[in-house]
Amino acid sequence: MGSTHHDPPADRPPGGEPRRDLLTRLAALTCGGLATLPPVLAGVWTFLDPLRRKGAAAAFHPVAELEAVPDDGLPRRFPVVSDRTDAWTGFASDPIGAVYLRREKGSETVQALSATCPHAGCFVEVDPQEKCFRCPCHNSRFAIDGGIVPPSPSPRAMDELECRIGPGGEIEVQWQNFYTGIAEKKARS
Repeated sequence: MGSTHHDPPADRPPGGEPRRDLLTRLAALTCGGLATLPPVLAGVWTFLDPLRRKGAAAAFHPVAELEAVPDDGLPRRFPVVSDRTDAWTGFASDPIGAVYLRREKGSETVQALSATCPHAGCFVEVDPQEKCFRCPCHNSRFAIDGGIVPPSPSPRAMDELECRIGPGGEIEVQWQNFYTGIAEKKARS
């Protein structure tokens, strides 16, 4: 067997690497960088989007018409419905909670109370015989205006929510969830 000796082609330097033009390298680097930029930006936006929305203030939601709340002083329960987003999934017209609305005889003022017990987070119910609210979880009792009825394990009264009546008679409630089991009325973000 004879030894074969190959000379490198004329366009190749002695090290064996092909020569590349500087502009070709820069173009390839630029195209690669531009191709990876959209997925990286989309990933950053997706990661930060729920964090950006989390700090939003409580919003007013339409709950009922004024004539739907009798002026007999007894609370009526109404769902709070809103479009909501849970992390990255959107839900249209989804119940996000419930409130009790009540108004006194001849009054246009409406009181809104969260239907969530501040002690254990269960939904409270109206006891029409005793004219009070009862929590079925731990037997907390509240007066019709939301105050604590002793003895009650609840650390605070029912959470009152801000409400307003629009020019067309629609009641809007500023919906918020609050931490349960603590004496301070502290909104969840």
